[in-house]
Formats: sequence, structure tokens, C-alpha cells
Amino acid sequence: MDLILKYFPDLTPDQIEKFKKLETLYQDWNLKINVVSRKDIDELYLRHVLHSLGIAKVISFKDGSNILDVGTGGGFPGVPLAILYPECSFHLVDSIAKKLKVVNEVVEGLGLTNVKTTHSRVEDIDDTYDFIVSRAVAIMPTFVHWVKGKIAKKQQHELKNGILYLKGGDLSEELKDYKAASIYHLSNYYAEDFFDTKQVVHLPLKYRG
Repeated sequence: MDLILKYFPDLTPDQIEKFKKLETLYQDWNLKINVVSRKDIDELYLRHVLHSLGIAKVISFKDGSNILDVGTGGGFPGVPLAILYPECSFHLVDSIAKKLKVVNEVVEGLGLTNVKTTHSRVEDIDDTYDFIVSRAVAIMPTFVHWVKGKIAKKQQHELKNGILYLKGGDLSEELKDYKAASIYHLSNYYAEDFFDTKQVVHLPLKYRG
């Protein structure tokens, strides 16, 4: 928890309380339905929570924003971002029902009212969003194909509406066809070694009417 406060010192008491409760909720539920590896659950704040919040180092979502989390798994990056941005709406989607069961229990345990979940393939989601976030569920061309037509027309942020993707490693080959993509190295924001190869990729996507 100290890690979170180190990089996000302006949290409200309510946000601090929710971030504290996260660990207990995930540890309890992970014993019943394994969604996070044993090693990762021991380093939940570093590997999952702080990593998810890397997106918040790149952009500050404005109140009223709609964000889609694709392949949310155990609720990352959607749940930590939902705590940080209580006035934004988060839609967490995954095709694996047992993972969403854990997410739903965590969301309920935290009393988050700005999160909804859907057991579905993202291609079957009809709504549009300001941003689509995810943690490396597919290579970028595949991901772009999945989320085609799901970007809202109205722009509210300096960063153009589109994808915010948490990825690691060398992305030059994967992104060679995406000239508009910007890469933000998380090592510029976080001192821990874990983030040396971690990045946030922003890819603006055009609204398709």
C-alpha cells in the first residue's frame, strides 16, 4: 500500500481505504478461484495495482469519461482505475466467466458503483467509449480489429480517444504499421525494476459512424 501512496499521494481517505481492502479481497477470492498467480498475489500492489495505474501517469481521465477494459482477467487495469477515478464509468469485459466472478465479488466488496462487467467477447459489445484499456491480451493488430467501431466521437481529453495498452518488451515490429502510436515508458514514472521494460501505448482510433 505504501507503494501506491508513494506515487499517488493525493488519494482521498475513501480511496486509500479501498486500495487497502483490495489485497484482502483478492487473497480471499484467489484461494477459491485462482485468477492471479501465487507470486503475483504476494506482489499485488507492484505487479497489478501500480502497473494498472501506469495509465493514470499518461492521462488523467475527466469526470464522465467512459472506459472499456478488454480481457480484464482479475480486474486489471479496470478496478484500480475505477478507484482512482470514481466519477468515470468502467466497463470490464472478459470471455472467461470464473474470472468475472472474482471481479464482481471484489467490486461488490469495495462498494464500487462505477463498474459494470460483461461476460462476452469484446466484438459483441455495442457501446462506444472514450478509451479502451487493456493489459497485453493480444498483439496490437488483433486488438485493433477487436475494438473497431467502439470509440466515441466526442473528444474530452488532450490525448485523442483510442487505445491505452499496457505492454512490455520491444514493440517496434508490432507497432510498425501504427505511425500515430505513442509509447510511454513506465520507468520514467516508477523507480522499481519491475517497470524497466513496461510501457503504455496510446493509439488514437478514428470514430466510425
